[in-house]
Amino acid sequence: MFSLRHRPRTITTAVVAALAAATTSGIPATATAADGPTDGLVVHYPLTETAGAVARDVSGSHRDAAILGDATPAGEDGLQLGGQNGHVDLPDHLLRDLTEVSVSLEVRIALDQPTPYFVWGLGNSSGTSGNGYLFTTGNAYRTSIATGNWSTEQTATAGRDLARDVWKTLTYTLADGTAVLYEDGVEVGRKTGVTTTPAMIGGGSTTANHIGRSVYGGDHHLKGAVRDFRLYDRALTAAEVHDLGFVPAEEKARRDLAAIDLGDLSAVTADLTLPTTGPHGSAITWHSDDPRYVTDQGVVTRPAAGRAPATATLTASAAGQTRAFRVTVRPEPTDREKVTEAAAALAVWDADDVRGNLTLPTTGLHGTRVSWKSTKKKVVTETGEVTRPAHGERPQRVTLTATVESGHQQVKRRFDVTVTPLPERQTYEGYLFGYFTGEGTATGEQVYFAASRGNDALKWDELNGGRPVLTSSLGDRGVRDPFVIRSPEGDKFYLIATDLKIHGNGNWDLAQRRGSRYIEVWESTDLVNWSEQRHVLVSPETAGNTWAPEAYYDESIGAYVVFWASKVYAADDPQHTGDTYNKMLYATTRDFRTFTEPRVWVDPGYSVIDSTVIKHGAEYYRFTKDERNNTSSTPCSKFIVAEKSTELRDTSYDFVADCIGKGSISRGEGPTVFKSNTEDKWYLFIDEFGGRGYVPFETTDLATGQWQLATGYELPSRPRHGTVLPVTKAELERVRAAFP
Repeated sequence: MFSLRHRPRTITTAVVAALAAATTSGIPATATAADGPTDGLVVHYPLTETAGAVARDVSGSHRDAAILGDATPAGEDGLQLGGQNGHVDLPDHLLRDLTEVSVSLEVRIALDQPTPYFVWGLGNSSGTSGNGYLFTTGNAYRTSIATGNWSTEQTATAGRDLARDVWKTLTYTLADGTAVLYEDGVEVGRKTGVTTTPAMIGGGSTTANHIGRSVYGGDHHLKGAVRDFRLYDRALTAAEVHDLGFVPAEEKARRDLAAIDLGDLSAVTADLTLPTTGPHGSAITWHSDDPRYVTDQGVVTRPAAGRAPATATLTASAAGQTRAFRVTVRPEPTDREKVTEAAAALAVWDADDVRGNLTLPTTGLHGTRVSWKSTKKKVVTETGEVTRPAHGERPQRVTLTATVESGHQQVKRRFDVTVTPLPERQTYEGYLFGYFTGEGTATGEQVYFAASRGNDALKWDELNGGRPVLTSSLGDRGVRDPFVIRSPEGDKFYLIATDLKIHGNGNWDLAQRRGSRYIEVWESTDLVNWSEQRHVLVSPETAGNTWAPEAYYDESIGAYVVFWASKVYAADDPQHTGDTYNKMLYATTRDFRTFTEPRVWVDPGYSVIDSTVIKHGAEYYRFTKDERNNTSSTPCSKFIVAEKSTELRDTSYDFVADCIGKGSISRGEGPTVFKSNTEDKWYLFIDEFGGRGYVPFETTDLATGQWQLATGYELPSRPRHGTVLPVTKAELERVRAAFP
């Protein structure tokens, strides 16, 4: 992350010359910035507050503005906008009586900014549409003035998109029917014959004046950062705009070099990431004075074990200016250091309350070898299999000893664990429904719960007042497709979900190219009290996304099989720019902390997502969404296909049926399947995305693949891709009491 310490402003020729001659070894010396023209200012918001919810107007008019939503003041780095609901709410009627106008703003647009969006907009809204406004956007870079909706816009445009993730000064002037658009002080667009003046908008009344928010209700909020918003009652001259926005290449380079943060370089053990561009767009090159230890690309080679630390100087260069970084490379550890560090890094999770098989690794940090001994092998084996005491018996205490070896060195570490007795088996008398509600609202991509009315699988009550029960604070800070699984012993639950937030973003392509490779995990023993969220890496670097994780317990290996959809790109395409499709991957785990390397599970040669599984008799039935476009040659695409196999991890299931849901819903995804608690009947809820959300189907014979639309159902108001879990009477009553 770059840190910008100085607002771009014109500096004197003498200062430029001094900066060009200087070589920096730390943060460069600062230059005094000009304040820009003040004549005719209506409002001026530097947006350099460090805290609070007020944007100060320094024009002298004292028309402060409100900082709202996920907008975070960050001092000289500007106001940070998260893209969800953050914006600056400006005072009303700013354009009243203005026959001329100039608007200028510095902006850094995030790489994943979805369109359409406004950088700033001054005007009015009518329903979800704009109704007279003046606005700027970066796609394509343009400023428009309008008396009504989009059909009345008169536009000055650069005819191209703005560069993203770099600071830009955007300025617009309008006078005598001529609008001029500037980028960094240089004219890039012009429109003559403009017949609308700012004073004509709303007859002088404007009540939807914002930075970072559109006057159109369906548009996205701005994601990135803004600062130095200025509104003038006159058209600035070209020279004034140049002084306001132009930054010499040497000054951009100086600031870009100053913004580099490589972290702690005092004991480096891994490769360094060396930025090649700065937040002002400078091209940065690197040179190492000792490539034996650190190359120009940041590749680190550690000295041999027992040798002294090595040092190298990395020099960053941009536009004739430099900044040096002294790097100390730590030597490789000795065998003694390896075993000591590896033993310290070992963990036996939930040691005081063991309720399932344990992960006892056979390799450790630094490639060390690990072996285990157990004082009670019938309770916990030396490979981690657990046999719990019967219900009503006392807990069993076991000591596990790990021996960590490297070369001729070894160290031992002891873990005392307590194995909890099995729970009393109880019949299921209800269902718990976990789901999300969609990307249409700011809180829709979180975890919601609903409870059935007893054993009626079609009648549901929303819990927690229809508000989320679990919210994500990690990764993308949104969770979709929550899946709840009960342990085979019955008294532990894991909830896993997709790390993805589309609300305020909407860039589905980017989400599949550069999306999260993690899943979000919570665990519980009672469905009410949940652990802290875990952000767990499961997908390989070649994956562009990790969608809709689910799990099923495989008794043959004593572990859970976790499966999800990923677009997998070629190994020689690290930026994921090529074409590929979603396939289902799987990995195994005992504790939802440590996962095996993923493998391909479902790959029919075209995109598939959202697999779910249920076992009946000796057969596993798998339901998956066919993700291809629906055409005459692929009439079952965008619906559900059913397959079966006697082996859960089989990569070639047998076909059962396709087109499941067609005729009753317009399209479907996110299937969740469960058995009735009271009869030989199964339910398949299918998410009619873009429509009603979940719609229930039922069958009395999984093998036929014939599913009928259920009738008389009362589902939660907005259920999207989730899971239904059969629960006991006590569990149902407990969640109802905890989340009324």
